Amino acid sequence: MPIAVVIAAAAAITLVGTIAAHADRSPGGADGRTGTGWSDTDGGWSQPAAPPSATARPTPPPAPARFVTLPPGADLPTGAQCATWVRARPSAETKRMNLMANSTTGHRIGADIFDDDRADARIAPRVDGAFTGSTKDILRWAACKWGVDESLVFAQAAVESWWQQPALGDYGSDASRCAPGHGLGADGRPGRCPESFGILQDRHPYQKSAWPGVLRSTAMNVDLAYAIWRGCFEGYEGWLNGEERGATYRAGDQWGCVGRWLSGRWRTPDSQDYIAKVQDYRARRIWQDRDFQEP
Repeated sequence: MPIAVVIAAAAAITLVGTIAAHADRSPGGADGRTGTGWSDTDGGWSQPAAPPSATARPTPPPAPARFVTLPPGADLPTGAQCATWVRARPSAETKRMNLMANSTTGHRIGADIFDDDRADARIAPRVDGAFTGSTKDILRWAACKWGVDESLVFAQAAVESWWQQPALGDYGSDASRCAPGHGLGADGRPGRCPESFGILQDRHPYQKSAWPGVLRSTAMNVDLAYAIWRGCFEGYEGWLNGEERGATYRAGDQWGCVGRWLSGRWRTPDSQDYIAKVQDYRARRIWQDRDFQEP
């Protein structure tokens, strides 16, 4: 369905792209180069045991040419390491409406995002939106941090918002689901309010502790979205097997976890349609099209 976009002084415009309607997502309801001190495992980075000499200082690995999906259980790079790698090969800005949000960092989240103790312990504490840069750099930073292929991230963000952080979507009429400052009618649709916000369309009713970071900070928005993807990819969302599904949920299915972002369900028909659209955008590298650029 079409989405509304708020830019600067809340002027509404119509996006070039469209955002797929999101259903209830709530529980229940590089190819890197080998460098000294690192090893290339399944196309991604993993860190081995400490070197035998306590005084030896291994040469830091070079910035990967691109970031790829790392398997479940992989040692993920820190946000700081990913920031260093991304800034070694910076990209120009192509979405001028994101400038303010791209220069704003995020914050920590609470215990309301995940429905698994392992995710609460291993994933939630890493979410902070602590990065600034161009829109593409932010997407690459999150891809690195969460071990997900950067081209998948580029394509999914294009499907969700055409890489536009001011995007609003998933309008509903239930006032209890409206975000602070975005009550019924506040965004130009009488009796309705947006439930999803930003470049990845994070869904406010299920991510309240991430507010207002996911609105104000592009990095926070993307950081949270792929933290959730990683939790799914690690196998921390067993509750999906208790809901409507088209297959048995399992760890290590990167595309199944993309579809779950849309529907909150596993491999259902609408999830499959969404996966196909992201894969199409990825194959076409739509983010390189002339019409996609808004410098």
